[in-house]
Amino acid sequence: MLRRAASIVPRVHRAFAESSFPKASCIARPYQVSAVSHFLQSKTHGGSPFTSVSWQTTLAASVAITSSGLALGSELSFAEPPPVTIPVHPILGEVVFYQYAVCPFCNKVKAFLDFHNVPYRVVEVNPLFKKELDWSEYKKVPVLTLNGDQINDSTEIISQLTSKLDEGSKKKGRKLFGRKKEETAAEEEEKWRSWVDDRFVHVLTPNLYRTVEETWQAFDYITQTGKWGFFEAQLARVSGSVMMYLISKFVLKKRHGIEDERAELYASVEEWVKAVGEREFLGGKQPNNADLSVFGVIRAVHGLDTWKDVMSETSVGPWYERMEAAVGGSSVILED
Repeated sequence: MLRRAASIVPRVHRAFAESSFPKASCIARPYQVSAVSHFLQSKTHGGSPFTSVSWQTTLAASVAITSSGLALGSELSFAEPPPVTIPVHPILGEVVFYQYAVCPFCNKVKAFLDFHNVPYRVVEVNPLFKKELDWSEYKKVPVLTLNGDQINDSTEIISQLTSKLDEGSKKKGRKLFGRKKEETAAEEEEKWRSWVDDRFVHVLTPNLYRTVEETWQAFDYITQTGKWGFFEAQLARVSGSVMMYLISKFVLKKRHGIEDERAELYASVEEWVKAVGEREFLGGKQPNNADLSVFGVIRAVHGLDTWKDVMSETSVGPWYERMEAAVGGSSVILED
């Protein structure tokens, strides 16, 4: 197993040497190995852990890319989220959102918040060190705090916020979506919300990391967002790119039965378009939470090659444009 795993290392080196990556003096800290190990061991499918080949392959590659970063640790500094006064939503109160900018699950929640004009502050989490989540035992994103109370998992966040908004709207003599949902409509909405989590996100993700160049493009946000120093940002970008490229190739595609990433993505998008049918939205005259979830996942890759291909190769464009108009601009609070 180890010999098979180690054989990937020269291929990884060649792939990245031949790419358009900038030359970096250091790549990653040695404890990235334990981070990858923890990631792989914590992810299961149907109660079964990853195969040892996939685990050893990714771990060996991580060992290879971390070897030149041993001396950087003392130079890194982390920015704690600064205390700010956040505008309070009349029903939900104070909202702080911890995310990765291109995370599809995170973008589901942001689409919901934007649609409902909920002001929220974003804390960009460093994907390698996660210093911004030191206060939390839960280390995945998204995480949302509502008046200081923590909510984890995108679907749970949206469900709880929907309940709170519904309850608050009833107290004010109106309903959130303007009418009581029929039972069949509610069942359809939940069916497609589950489809987003169980299938659509997992089809989209390997497309983000399909090639070395696309992987590097996906992690460009790290240098554009957050408040990290240059070396910390580059370290996270390069390490994250290598990790996700390998995990996508040797774990995600196999786990979800994906052979051709783009073909599977196009088919999934067309499946959604067919479900919407002649309606403006799956929710009818206005989006429901399934619409917002699908829109958020696609919007997560806006401007990247994956998004451009989806817009040009599928029939989702008209629905997506209606969603853009319905959701409107971001309600995120921009800090000075």
